[in-house]
Amino acid sequence: MALKNYLKSGLYHLLALPLVLVPLFGFAQTAAAADEKPNVLFVLTDNTGWGDYGVYGGGVARGAPTPNIDKLASQGLRLTNFNTEAQCVPSRSALMTGRFSIRSGTYAVPIGVRLYGLVPWEITLAEALSEAGYATGLFGKWHLGQTPGRYPGDQGFDEWFGILNTDESAYVSQEWLIEHSSLEDAAESLKDRLPWTMEGKRGEKPTRLKLYDPGQRRLIDGESTRRAIAFMERSVKEDKPFFAYVPFLAMHYPLLPHPDFEGKSGHGFYADTLIQTDHYLAELLRSLDRLGVADNTIVVFFADNGPEDPHTGNGEYSGWTGPWRGTYFTAMEGGLRAPFIVRWPGHIPAGRVSDEIVHIVDLFPTIAGFIGMKMPQDRYIDGVDHSAFFSGRSDRSAREGFFVYVGNELTAWKWRTWKVHFVWQPTKYSPRQPYSTIPRVVNLVTDPREERQVAEPFNGWLQFPMAGQLAELKRSLQENPVVPMGAPDDWVPDR
Repeated sequence: MALKNYLKSGLYHLLALPLVLVPLFGFAQTAAAADEKPNVLFVLTDNTGWGDYGVYGGGVARGAPTPNIDKLASQGLRLTNFNTEAQCVPSRSALMTGRFSIRSGTYAVPIGVRLYGLVPWEITLAEALSEAGYATGLFGKWHLGQTPGRYPGDQGFDEWFGILNTDESAYVSQEWLIEHSSLEDAAESLKDRLPWTMEGKRGEKPTRLKLYDPGQRRLIDGESTRRAIAFMERSVKEDKPFFAYVPFLAMHYPLLPHPDFEGKSGHGFYADTLIQTDHYLAELLRSLDRLGVADNTIVVFFADNGPEDPHTGNGEYSGWTGPWRGTYFTAMEGGLRAPFIVRWPGHIPAGRVSDEIVHIVDLFPTIAGFIGMKMPQDRYIDGVDHSAFFSGRSDRSAREGFFVYVGNELTAWKWRTWKVHFVWQPTKYSPRQPYSTIPRVVNLVTDPREERQVAEPFNGWLQFPMAGQLAELKRSLQENPVVPMGAPDDWVPDR
């Protein structure tokens, strides 16, 4: 199956289906009154293995019991084929916008750049829910901008706490370089670039709290939990529906569990941090019970992508991908598939498990579908609404597949039970091997570790659905220009 013809005319830098084109801008409520709106609690973990928790085959088997996560799964829907983008920033961008990151200029983790993340033109889930009357709060890792105009408070969150970038606490342990430097100007410049925990409110300049060093790394998830609970308490007291977004730093390196959890598992820091995460999730869920809103809260517990490479460094610091192969920063299933559990009593049937394909880009339109809110209508939306599937009204999800980008490179196409690799890279540290003519085709059901090429003629027919989706992709990008990475704050599409 020839590839090069499909990658002409800019297709090599574009992404994917299912796609929805909507012509106008605006939000509208089409459903029930404010007192009937469900609350929304997102608990997102970082770099987590598909098989880490008990209900995914891990838990006690990997030295870290996760009874509260397992119980949550029994109360709602657990997906075994939930997919993310390949890196932290792209996944979080897709989650917030309902658009694949290649469209938003957020397709890679920024290294050494100041202006990155979501341009103000993008509309986030927090902005949409705020417009619909929700109190909105973020507590944890943002990673979608570190400059005025791109703080969480500028992107729809009424209040926020955490860190703006990825986990940089490991580098702050070198702070003694500042104290002992004879180059005073350089030392001051470096100090300004060090990471801080911060807090902020909509329309206000954020405040630096504490230098984000390894000591704060141990405490931040617990503090995020405490602040999220306080936020939910205030919202309930004010009789206002809430959107609480809690993106934990677990399970990103450096793995430094809270002192209360260090050594808890007896199997290393990763297992300790799994137990810690299970505990913090339980605190959040107990607060919903105590506040009397558990039955009217959509709880989503999921991860932004797969784990680090377990074959590098100390193996106890990486997650377990179960039957899947690969790491984040790749198009392998071990990097794309992540745990996903959703609970909404009385609306989402309990104890259900599905292998239907869902993508992180779909969460925005699915929440919109649940509360009766229209999506932004002046831009291309990639996500699809799974509210009928989640609620059990349909056995099938609304998505058959998607294209995979690693950075801005079209790397694979996943469709139904098939994966077509245009570039082969099994781990983050493996060399990239592009296929110039015949891509690697695998059957994910019979070959979950993606080890065997499906030979012609058994793979040739895949070119027909793929060609149609690539043609639609090209059309959509011609009509809807992408945001360039590093675009200025005043960027808007040229119509």
